[in-house]
Formats: sequence, structure tokens, C-alpha cells
Amino acid sequence: MPPGNAKLAGALLATIESKRALKKNRFEVSRGHPLPLGSSLRRNGVNFSVFSRHATGITLVVFPSSESEETVEIPLDPRFNRTGDVWHVFVHGVEAGARYGFRAERLPDERSPHHRFDPSQILIDPYCAALSGGETWGGSLHLEVSQASGQGKHRYSMVVDDTFDWGDDQPLNRHLADSIVYEMHVRGFTRHSSSGVASPGTFSAVVEKIPYLQKLGITAIELMPMTEFEENDNPRRNPLTGELLKNFWGYHPISFFAPKAAYAADGRNPRLEFKRMVKALHEAGIEVILDMVFNHTAEGDERGPTLCFRGLDNKIYYLLDPESGKYANYSGCGNTLNCNHPVIRWLILHSLRYWVTEMHVDGFRFDLASILGRGTDGSVLANPPLLEAIAGDPVLANTKLIAEAWDAAGLYQVGTFPNWGRWAEWNGKFRDDLRRFVKGDANLVPLVATRLAGSADLYQDDGRAPFHSINFVTSHDGFTLMDLVSYNAKHNEANGENNADGSNENHSWNCGEEGPSLNPAVNRLRKRQIKNLAALLLLSQGVPMILAGDEMGRTQQGNNNPYCQDNEISWLDWRLLRQHRDLFRFFQRLIAFRKQHAALRRRTYQDSDEAPDFLWHGVKPHQLDWGWHSRFLGLQLVGGNDESDILILANAFEGQLAVELAAPTRHQQWFRFLDTSLAPPHDIRADGKYVRLAKPTAYHVAPRSVVVLVSG
Repeated sequence: MPPGNAKLAGALLATIESKRALKKNRFEVSRGHPLPLGSSLRRNGVNFSVFSRHATGITLVVFPSSESEETVEIPLDPRFNRTGDVWHVFVHGVEAGARYGFRAERLPDERSPHHRFDPSQILIDPYCAALSGGETWGGSLHLEVSQASGQGKHRYSMVVDDTFDWGDDQPLNRHLADSIVYEMHVRGFTRHSSSGVASPGTFSAVVEKIPYLQKLGITAIELMPMTEFEENDNPRRNPLTGELLKNFWGYHPISFFAPKAAYAADGRNPRLEFKRMVKALHEAGIEVILDMVFNHTAEGDERGPTLCFRGLDNKIYYLLDPESGKYANYSGCGNTLNCNHPVIRWLILHSLRYWVTEMHVDGFRFDLASILGRGTDGSVLANPPLLEAIAGDPVLANTKLIAEAWDAAGLYQVGTFPNWGRWAEWNGKFRDDLRRFVKGDANLVPLVATRLAGSADLYQDDGRAPFHSINFVTSHDGFTLMDLVSYNAKHNEANGENNADGSNENHSWNCGEEGPSLNPAVNRLRKRQIKNLAALLLLSQGVPMILAGDEMGRTQQGNNNPYCQDNEISWLDWRLLRQHRDLFRFFQRLIAFRKQHAALRRRTYQDSDEAPDFLWHGVKPHQLDWGWHSRFLGLQLVGGNDESDILILANAFEGQLAVELAAPTRHQQWFRFLDTSLAPPHDIRADGKYVRLAKPTAYHVAPRSVVVLVSG
């Protein structure tokens, strides 16, 4: 039989078998509708819709829900089931919970380097809101094992019913200026046995810890990636123990809509558990910000797996070399999503709207957000359509938008990120300048003054405000606060990359001894340095972000890149609360102090020299010493209306300084709120119990310490 006739006969046979299976499963098929994309539950069935411009054939695969049923494959007829570049079909009799996927092919197969069609692969729906197969953390074969055995674990799309009784719940819409953000990893936050929760490492466990979050006083949690990823896709082993390493952080998405099932106590319905978590957090006055990874996917480079996007339309979804088809790698993870292509822009916008409208989240942090400003040829755009669309989207009008304003290819846009007055930024310059100052580096006083005042050098010129600066000293990426004062160098040997991964520029200081110490003097100095950093962070203009566990002295044993460590390196050990109760108390009272004083949360930059918001001092009032050798800064925040003045004295010098105090602006007296050189409980006072100064015109500021005085 000629090859053409054989193909036709095969197609006819497949159609006959498919019709038999449809009849057996009581499914009927009609044309369907191109919008909305994804699977949409309707009366009597489900509408399926998927984009592919370059495929010549799409087959919907519906999997059985019981042993008595058969897998059904429905080839879509391009004459009836295609509108433009969208393939669609309505299948009667399919219900919520059904698993499905797509096959995509291109005929004739001209072996183009830009296409990766493979009809043997069953592909995830880019718009699906749930995936099967990931209900148990670590349940799939590890990449190393699956590669050797040739066995992988299929992740199939699922039809969902998003019905949920939200009651009166809605995003809280707290002003960004009044926010105090707490960055956490869903699993790492409660996975340790000391957490005392019923289902460690889950959304439900976060709910159990709400009283703790309220006691600490934060206003928002920022969740590290919690859309579906494959934790077993790390090929490395820990050379110290031989154990297989994980993709713990999750910056390797296989879905932009589906919450990770393994983060749910009941992995069969993670959306329900996520919604209950959001609702409970909102009831407690805590917002939810999601860390979204739109810059790349888990499909990696040419050697990576075909899961979804590359199998549906590789040329559209990714940035490719126009000649070789090789993936551009601005993400450092093997591929780069073609974010400013209209189809990908639409996908990202739909994802954001879904999380806001269906899941009620309050904001987003965008990983490597500078990639979202690259054009379809990889060039840096002056006015990126995607960033403008997100900033101007009416559904997202009250949503917090936070950019990590750099990428892995050297593009650094802190202070220059395209923003339309909407985008805030992780302020990496704040982190570096504060670390270097407290460490004792020279020539930092002018920079630190600028950071404490809201980084006007970065955000004022384009019309933004102090609250567009997300201030942080530590984040998931790098040392914890305890490690920042305990290690001079990273110790990432357990990551299996010969300690070559992670940043070498930590601006850290071990206070005289590398790693854990039994020297009381070293440990006292470390505590003081932690408090210095915490005080300057929480007393700066802008929005402070705290890394989960810093308030109780969490350590990662010197690992500044534990992306692969699903163990006690990454888990929060709740026993530290007892060991470092003074740190928790210090953070708690600092947060309360910030909330009590509007002068710490200014919404505009200073407009008038006649009525200044800030007064700057050296060791003598109004006499600034911002020279190369100076390591002291005095900042007086002028209270408005009936508010108190606040005087911050920061000494990064190794000697004591006798500081003459400027008078408060209302001829009042100074009271001590905080002195990091004092032993607990005298280091920080509770509201209304500030200490009257014995000598109201002078204060001896101890070496390496921060003092805060309040007028009254």
C-alpha cells in the first residue's frame, strides 16, 4: 500500500476507534468555542480550547475516571474545530475532575529547528488550573532515576470547578506604604517537626501559624513559587551525604495557574485548600502576595523535557535563535519565555487575573522581571507592551506589582524599571548599601542616608514614591540574617556544584569567627549586628521585607543558595524561638513602632526645604560628616501634626561616639526607645515605656550600634 494510503487508513481506523470509545463512555462531541482558552466547565460538558499556530493537527486526549472506561482520543478537524490559531471542541458528558491533555503534530515534518512537535507526547494545557500526578511531595521518579530507567511520570491537566463560598472576602487593598512583607516558602515554613502543625509543609499549616504571624505583626506574606513544578527534576546529588537533591524553591514552573498539589494536605484539591488559606489570612488582616515565574519554564534547553509549551508551539512560546533555533537563556535556566509576543502576553494577563479574581490574592512579585521587558528578538524595550498591559489592566488596578528588576544576562534595572507609576521594585541597592555600612565599610554614609530616606535617587525622577522601594537586607536568595553575621564566605558544598553556585558578593562579616561559635563575645556582637540591620530596615522609608525565620535567628549553615535543600538547611526550626526569644521580641516591637509612626511610612518625597521631613546630623547637631572615613549617621524624622520626632543614630564605627543631640522640633524631650548595645530587655522598650534620658542633650553611642530616640 502506498505511504499516503497507509496514513489515510491509519487515520480512518483511529477515527473509528475513537468514535467507539466516545460511544462507550457516553461522550458526544460538538464544535465548541475558541474562548476562553483552557477547559471550561459548562452545562452537560466541557469546552476545550488551546492555541497552536504552527500545528497542523491537534488531538484532545481524555483519560478514564474509572476502570470501566477507556482513554478517549478526539482528533480535531481544522475545518470545524479551529478558529484562527485556536483549536477547540465541546465534549458532552465530561465532568469536573476529568484528566486530559493534547497531542500536537505538524505535517509535513520539515525538521525545522524552530519546531518541537512530537505527537507521541501528551501535553499539559497551558491554561489548566490543576494537574494530576503531583499529589505527594517527592512522589514521582527522581530525574536521575527516570532518565536511567526511561520512565517518567505523566502530569495531566484536570477539569476544575472553581465554586467556593468566599462570603464577603476580597483582596484587602492595604496601601503599599503601610505594608510589612514576610517572605516565606510554603513547605519550608512548617516542614520541620518542631512546627507543631497537623499537616507540615502545606497551605493548611500556614493557616495554623496565623496567630504567630499576627503576633509578629507583619501585614503580608510573600509566597515563594507555589504553582506546579517538579521537585524531582534536579539531576544532582549531595556530595557530602549522597542523597538525591530536590528542586526545593520551585523556580521552574510547569503551570501558571495550578497551585502545587503537594503543598496541600489533601493533594486532590489544592485549589480549595489554597482558597481557605487566603480567606483565613484575610480575616486576620494579612495579605497574600505570590512570587510568579513568567520568565522561563521547566522545559529547559534543547536537552529538556517536552511538557507543554514547546510541544504546542515552540516557535511562539520561546525566544529562539533565528538560524539555529537554539534557546535564548536570559533566565539562566535554559530557556526564555517570549513574554512580549501577543499570545504570551495574553497568557500572563489571564494568569494574573485568575489569581486575583478566582483566588483573591493581593499582589505579585515577578521573578527576573527584566525579562518581561525584552522584545521578541531579546532586545530591551523602552516601553514593553506586557509591563504596560499589566500596569494598566483594570482588573489588576489595586493589585500590588513588585518587580525583581534584573535578569540573569546582566540587565539591571533597579530604579529604571518601566513602571507607569505602578511597579514597585525589590531594591537590591538598599540591601547592598545597608549590609556594607553595618559591616563597617568606608564611604557609605551618603548612600545609607539616601536609602533611609526612601531612595529618591532611584524612584523620584520618574514620578514614583518611597513605597515603590521594597527594602530588604535578606531574601530567599542569599544568606539569612544570622548567616550574614556568621560567615565571611558561602558554604554551598552540599549543593553538588563544587561551591561554584550562589553569589560571591555577600557583603557579610563573621564577627571574628567563621560559622557557629562558642565565644560569648562573638555571639553578642552577632546579635547586635542583626539588631542593627533589622532596625535600619524597619525604620527606613519604603516597604520593609523580612525573610521568614530571621526574627528567630534561622541559619542555613552558610549556604547562600539552598534551592535544592529539602532538609533542615531550608526548613524553619521553630525551637529557635525559645533560643532567640530576644530577637523575636526585638522584631515584634520594631514592627509595632513602625505601625505607630506615620513619619516612617511617608507616601511622598520631601517637597519643601522650608518644612523638611528629615534633618541630618553628625556627632554634632546639623553638622554632617559624610566623608570617606565617616561611619556615623544621625537622622531626625520630623513628626507631622501632633506626632513625635524620631531620632535615629547609627554608629558603624568600632569605637564609642559622644553625640550631641539636636533638640526636638517642638521643644520637647528625648526618650530612648531602642539601643542595640544594651542587653535584653533594655535593648528595646514597649510602647509608652520609653526611657527618659539622664542627660537630654547628649548620648554616648556604643560601637557598632543603633539608637532610636522619640520626642515627648
